[in-house]
Amino acid sequence: MADKIYKFSSSPHVRAPRTTRQIMIHVCIALMPACIMGVVLFGLKALLLLVLSLVSAILSEVVYLLIAKQKLNDIIKGFDFTSCVTGLLIGLSIGVQTPWYVPILASMFAIIVVKMIFGGTGKNLVNPAVTGRVFAFMSFTSVMASGWIAPTIGSLVGGVTLNPTTGATTLTDIFTNGTLPTLSNLDLFLGTGLSGCIGETCKLALIIGGIYLAVMGIINIGYPIIYIAVAGLFTVALNGFNFAYFLPSILSGGLILGAIFMATDYTTTPNTTLGNVIYFVALGLVTAGLRQATGIEVVSFVILLMNLFVPLIDKFVINKPFGYKKVKKVKGA
Repeated sequence: MADKIYKFSSSPHVRAPRTTRQIMIHVCIALMPACIMGVVLFGLKALLLLVLSLVSAILSEVVYLLIAKQKLNDIIKGFDFTSCVTGLLIGLSIGVQTPWYVPILASMFAIIVVKMIFGGTGKNLVNPAVTGRVFAFMSFTSVMASGWIAPTIGSLVGGVTLNPTTGATTLTDIFTNGTLPTLSNLDLFLGTGLSGCIGETCKLALIIGGIYLAVMGIINIGYPIIYIAVAGLFTVALNGFNFAYFLPSILSGGLILGAIFMATDYTTTPNTTLGNVIYFVALGLVTAGLRQATGIEVVSFVILLMNLFVPLIDKFVINKPFGYKKVKKVKGA
């Protein structure tokens, strides 16, 4: 009798018509508006950084599997586009002033260390793109957190443009200087005149991508909205309940990019509805609190931190089994 081969894998174990490859292709499509606007606003250097990040992520996965003695034909057949999503997100979450080698190293770290060493797709403990971005920030802080370059398209309202040589951003105005940004909310929404990362400046492009994912059933749009709303409202509370801070706080930095495309990662979010509500509310509170305390963008760090709490949330927040009835205690038993 031939030996049976049993395959062990992490949950869930429910089959569905939609595959991981199809889901990731939809995410790649949803990221295209942000990629296009990043190139429009910041020029060909942005395109170069995006391509380097994307190609590095794909090659890192392929080379790792080849070293693990998988056949190239099998690698191509099993390619699920998760590395494409990781590469694009890392490219979108860095500034155009970043040297060319940074996205390469960040993508390699995200794919090899965070994803493949832990078993590949669905087995990573934390979000690879977020961790790759944090790795790049911690390793190359001097070039990642300063020298922001303003877009080629200037401000549409008032003619104000942030100084591209000082590293000043709207977050600095709000959380360090305690003042409202000089750019209008319209400029913050469209990314015109706004120094920042390639993919985080044009909020319209990110929202279009988020709506696409919601329409295709890839994400529950309510969860990113909870994250963004809580972060904005808590910022208002921390600034004397001045609601003038609400829109600038949610339209500045990488909050919307992180909320839609990073915090909603299937593998690193809780398994229950209540667990997700707790998770995204906590993301909003911690993001606003740390922004206020540090005066810098902390979205990537907060998502990474909260990823580590997901197993704890899943342990204590569980769904009641179908047909379950609580056993009544008998007095005197």
